[in-house]
Amino acid sequence: MINPFKSKKGLGRGLSSLIGDSDIKKSKDKISISLIVPNKNQPRKLFEGEALEDLTNSIKERGIIQPLIVRKSDDHNDKFELIAGERRWQAAQSAGLHEVPVVIVEADNLKSLEFAIIENVQRKDLNAIEEAESYRNLIENFGYDQGKVSQFIGKSRSHIANSLRLLSLPEKIIDMIRNNKISQGHAKILVGLENALFLAEKIIKNKLSVRQAESLVKILKNGSKKIYKTKDPNIIETENRLSEKIGMKVILNNKKNNTGTIVFEYKELDQLDRLVNIIKKNY
Repeated sequence: MINPFKSKKGLGRGLSSLIGDSDIKKSKDKISISLIVPNKNQPRKLFEGEALEDLTNSIKERGIIQPLIVRKSDDHNDKFELIAGERRWQAAQSAGLHEVPVVIVEADNLKSLEFAIIENVQRKDLNAIEEAESYRNLIENFGYDQGKVSQFIGKSRSHIANSLRLLSLPEKIIDMIRNNKISQGHAKILVGLENALFLAEKIIKNKLSVRQAESLVKILKNGSKKIYKTKDPNIIETENRLSEKIGMKVILNNKKNNTGTIVFEYKELDQLDRLVNIIKKNY
């Protein structure tokens, strides 16, 4: 039988090291699917309908190859709480199975959460927000810090920190990430921006790549700096006088070396003709 706890490269700890052979009660017997209750610490909230349907069809044909991991439930007598394998459990129910293969382990709430996170990270089943919420759960409820989470998951500390920062985004953007409307790469760009929601909507509407989104942010930041740059009062007075004199909006851009440009904004061709005639007549 395939080893369900084989550690995958890149993770700090695999399921095998978390479970520990001495804590496993192994049995080839199956248990009734009705005796299993959901994991209250399950990090994964969303399950893709199409992928779940594919798994359901596979289970109908081949059964469940990899057993579910469960522990005795604290809240329900004579039942077992699911630790890892919720997608398989849901698909098994859809496939009409009455019994499923399980491995029963002794695990407290922390160990249960660790099992669930590791399995989902190994399978890359978590979206960016679910991953971040898992790390926050370890930190806020189980005494982890970012360094310990980094070591446990097998990812860099900067990855953990960047992941947690996503939770500071507005709730509407968090929902966009959950529903795969914007990617984690897009989301990282938006962290800390006052106009993050506006930019997120632009990314979705215009189907911007991460690089295009970065360019848009730079343009808006540079534009903001220009808008709020203080203009010399003498320049403003000259603009106003010229505008009153010729009946057009005038914009003077004077540089530090006293070179620059002068812009006349005309609204119709008659205004342009009048300006051209004045210049020809006087110069």
